[in-house]
Amino acid sequence: MTTGNADYRDSGLEFPPEFLLGSATASYQIEGAVTEDGRGPSIWDTFSHTPGKVWNDDTGDIACDHYHRWEADLDLMVELGLEAYRFSIAWPRIQATGRGPANEAGLAFYEKLVDGLLARGIRPIATLYHWDLPQALQDEGGWTNRATAEAFADYARLVAERLGDRVAVWTTLNEPWCSAYLGYGSGAHAPGHTDGAEALAAVHHLNLAHGLAIRALREVVTNDPDFSITLNLHVIRPSGETGHEAARRIDGLANRVFLGPIFGDGYPTDVIEDTAAVTDWSFVKPGDTELIAQPIDVLGVNYYSTVTVRLWDGVSPRVNADGHKDMGGTPWPGSEHVEFLQQPGPYTAMGWNIDPSGLEDLLIALHGAYPEVPLMITENGAAFDDVVTEGPDGPMVDDQDRIDYLRRHFTAAHRAMARGVDLRGYQVWSLLDNFEWGYGYSKRFGIVRVDYDTLERLPKASARWFADLIRTGRIPA
Repeated sequence: MTTGNADYRDSGLEFPPEFLLGSATASYQIEGAVTEDGRGPSIWDTFSHTPGKVWNDDTGDIACDHYHRWEADLDLMVELGLEAYRFSIAWPRIQATGRGPANEAGLAFYEKLVDGLLARGIRPIATLYHWDLPQALQDEGGWTNRATAEAFADYARLVAERLGDRVAVWTTLNEPWCSAYLGYGSGAHAPGHTDGAEALAAVHHLNLAHGLAIRALREVVTNDPDFSITLNLHVIRPSGETGHEAARRIDGLANRVFLGPIFGDGYPTDVIEDTAAVTDWSFVKPGDTELIAQPIDVLGVNYYSTVTVRLWDGVSPRVNADGHKDMGGTPWPGSEHVEFLQQPGPYTAMGWNIDPSGLEDLLIALHGAYPEVPLMITENGAAFDDVVTEGPDGPMVDDQDRIDYLRRHFTAAHRAMARGVDLRGYQVWSLLDNFEWGYGYSKRFGIVRVDYDTLERLPKASARWFADLIRTGRIPA
């Protein structure tokens, strides 16, 4: 066990020169231009335009207008010294309906983006799917339909045929847990369904899409990239006598149902038994688990907070503080008798608890389970209620709470590395304030403020802090 301050407020810790420091965004959250240059509608266009689905009925129609401001945004990355930029490609820009030949204008946009990054010395980390499924595929069942996984592999191949000589890291999926369980189980994300059987079918077809896409990418890339997937693995704390049983169930649904197939162990037997009343898992076909278990070079890890669970007694009011927006369904099919207890604070503006020890614990656990697989933090950050004030040089956002959050989580990452974890980098979420899914523009995660009226960018104090970390390789005091 490494030593340090109990509150993770260490300073002066140094990262090795090869540790990749950057920031991350997602296409629907920042691009806008949703009807331009042949882009088709996505499930998030449909969902956000459905009254009552997103706070304030906000949509991603304009978002941060990154589609038109990408060059200035790349120059801003240079100003901050980013070594890497994790972005996502909008599937409906490449194939308006999710099938057929590639849309040249869509490919050209991402080609300009990748070339612009390389010209500025920034490593491109491309995510093929960050939730914006073409609506035409959803009309055929979306991720409940096996054909969507096959279409995804075709899309991956089209993108790699154009960019497969330049991208440094290919990530197939971002947080398939959210796509499956929030999209098809709880109703909080697009397409907004509330069906446990659909959610579990989506889990499998997302896993299958990952495996098929890795296989397609390897067939066409000509450089030597890393192949990856990004998971939002849950750090689960048990409470009381029933806590360990509750944690086992939630760990199965949240973590092992992805890690098992990806790393060649198949679907956990206990998860199949736990969900037998929900589905018979007949959507898993012979040979599927072998297709999913394609070798990857790095596992992306997104981390924000922890959960604490126990079994519900069936009498007292059920506590459901799992950190997700309540839209009527559940993201935990077959486990409706599990309670998610309120976490001790402090909290971010999302209501999520701040617990850097959870990040250290997660990295240690992953390294113990899969010691041969390098890890990268592909998202970590926090939403706070930022205030613009007038500083000596003009408007400023002195977001000390975000700096404190990042400092403590970088310390957690450093401690994990000191304990032997092969951690290759850290991508801060997010570069820009943006469309925060079901919360619209009410939550700000960016280290750069976006004025949604003028679209002007304003680096916050956290951006300057991070730039100092990148420049020195050391956590600033």
